[in-house]
Amino acid sequence: MDIGFIGLGIMGRPMALNLAKAGHTLFVPERASLPEDIRAAATVLPDAAAVAAKAEVVILMLPDTPDVEAVLFGAGGIAASLKPGTLVIDMSSISPTVTKGFAETLVAAGCGWVDAPVSGGEVGAKAASLTIMCGGSDADFARALPLFELMGKNITHVGPAGAGQTCKVANQIIVALNIEAVAEALVFATKAGADPARVRQALMGGFASSKILEIHGERMIKRTFAPGFRIRLHQKDLNLALSAGRDLGVALPNTASAQQLFSAVAAMGGADLDHSALVKALETMAAQKVAAD
Repeated sequence: MDIGFIGLGIMGRPMALNLAKAGHTLFVPERASLPEDIRAAATVLPDAAAVAAKAEVVILMLPDTPDVEAVLFGAGGIAASLKPGTLVIDMSSISPTVTKGFAETLVAAGCGWVDAPVSGGEVGAKAASLTIMCGGSDADFARALPLFELMGKNITHVGPAGAGQTCKVANQIIVALNIEAVAEALVFATKAGADPARVRQALMGGFASSKILEIHGERMIKRTFAPGFRIRLHQKDLNLALSAGRDLGVALPNTASAQQLFSAVAAMGGADLDHSALVKALETMAAQKVAAD
């Protein structure tokens, strides 16, 4: 396929490269920061509108709802350049409610739509092992599936447009609360005089075992907070959860507490650290670090 890819950051870059490695033709918009491996793998066009005019499928991997709206419908946006029949796949994590409106507008113009946010971080993007949560029609999902299979392993058609984004918000609630739980446990163990590395090792063999304990627990102990997924982006996702919760009349008390911990780390200058750095807020409150920085 001729694929346009817009959004080549920590996640988007390896996802796009996996598509190119599989033999698809890749079109990307020019940017001064465009990585050299993307330049080598893709045809670079002047802007996003030019990418949309060339592509059968346009994939978006952008930070937030306003970014997606600007690329789709803002000045120089792609909507005016899309040919009827073009499939737009939004793999960003954005508002489920706003997503439904985007889908309705593009489908009315004769295009296809799938919202397909992902989980798995930079590691999953590089390994093509992402979890992909999809919303859209059966026909549009079937058309997108061969591309998803080049980027992920656990691929689920959750329901109509917007359902993928709803699933991703639920995912981010679970991830945040698991990070908070692992951080609390390791701070507690360290304060009590136990070796946090050995505590983590012991817990990995029991019912408390999880990917968060495995990967982010190790980050907390080794102080490797270079971003796989930035705190500020997880804050954005929890804002979506809390906003939707208010609209639905659903109480999300633990989501709110996790957001407050992220906000505390961000206030200390850590908004661009990996979300496992949530532990820093708990360490400050306990006057006890899991390990020295």
